[in-house]
Amino acid sequence: MPIKPHSDPPKGSADGLRLARNVGANLPAGEHLKEMRNRLGISLRQVEEYSQRIAQIEKNEEFSISNAWLTQVEHKLSIPSIYKIYSLSVIYRVKFNDLLMLYGVDLEKIGKYQAETALPNTHLANVEVYDNGRPVSFPVRFDPGFKPDRTNLMSRMVEIWGEVPIAMIQQMDFRNTIYGYIGMEDYTLYPLLRPGSFVQIDDRQKKIQKYPWRTEFDRPIYFVELRDGYACSWCELQGSQLTLLPHPLSQCGVRTFDLADVDIIGRVTAVAMRIVNYPDAAPGGPAKLLAQS
Repeated sequence: MPIKPHSDPPKGSADGLRLARNVGANLPAGEHLKEMRNRLGISLRQVEEYSQRIAQIEKNEEFSISNAWLTQVEHKLSIPSIYKIYSLSVIYRVKFNDLLMLYGVDLEKIGKYQAETALPNTHLANVEVYDNGRPVSFPVRFDPGFKPDRTNLMSRMVEIWGEVPIAMIQQMDFRNTIYGYIGMEDYTLYPLLRPGSFVQIDDRQKKIQKYPWRTEFDRPIYFVELRDGYACSWCELQGSQLTLLPHPLSQCGVRTFDLADVDIIGRVTAVAMRIVNYPDAAPGGPAKLLAQS
């Protein structure tokens, strides 16, 4: 049976490192750790007790942190081992990688250095994200020629890419998937797809399906390139004629094109869509994009 401390570890901040940085951005690693501990309201003795529980469960005394040793660390007289950093990560509710970064070690750079140290023999490669909270590029400024009222492909809209947390878009595969944007004046599939929505397109599914579907949600939606733009719609193919079918509630008309004049980009497989209007939006109107500064 593991030895339990007198109380459970504190339910502190989900990002103790950020709190510590806010207090003193230029603090040495040891002082950062001290700030985190103080903000959580726990003593050196409590850290020792919590770490002993971890060490006993793991059957490894390296996880244990003594009162005297932690004092040395906080006064820059010692550098913690990976085992003790692990224990501090658990107790302080801070990501393991964030604590390593206090000592100049960034796990996210592993892939970069692997690419720079080419091995002579063939081997398996692993691409791993160590921190889902880390930012990645995402569009924040659109091309000046981009018209938000027209349906288009994202790759032709973006001018500047900003940063958002990986966890928000880790399901989005930009290398193997195409993304489209539903124009602010494109009501073709409204209210199923609202103007201003982003859609994910599988360009491997270009054949118009004819088999029956049970609901409108099951009915295939296709992203189509026209001579004068793009369309996102239900489709029917009869001979050499491709018909774009709108949602019955959209009040949009049916459009028919010669198959030679269109290019089926692919089938829509996912959508990112606002379902609540901005305060200045007209009741029942489409979602609006935030104004670009």
